Amino acid sequence: MNAAEHSGGCLCGAIRFRTTANPLGVVYCHCQSCRRHTGSAVATFAGFAEEAVSFTQGVPAVFESSPDVWRSFCGRCGSPISYRAARYPGEVHFYIGVMDRPEQYVPQTHVYYGEHIPWFDTKDDLPRFERTDTG
Repeated sequence: MNAAEHSGGCLCGAIRFRTTANPLGVVYCHCQSCRRHTGSAVATFAGFAEEAVSFTQGVPAVFESSPDVWRSFCGRCGSPISYRAARYPGEVHFYIGVMDRPEQYVPQTHVYYGEHIPWFDTKDDLPRFERTDTG
């Protein structure tokens, strides 16, 4: 994966970002908060070191969805952009749907699988954690 190719933006183009490092990891998240933020059955994230991320156009709006959890989105078109949490210091997790080349980001695990919607599942052999991969 070429680090120079990591970029993305919102639906209307008001927000653009890039990274200068490869992802720390890629996960499916099944928690209710991510489902509500995206309006879908599951969210998929690519996490990056915050120091490698820059917004090249616009500044996303930020909402503290729960204590020490911040979700960003475009204030113009509403596209969900990223997730940050105090429990993951120095990291920013972008929804792969806003990445320019989402096919590059192959999920490695499922988190918060204990909250998954019973009728939705992926046919894979990836590890599934009831909460996060740390407990």
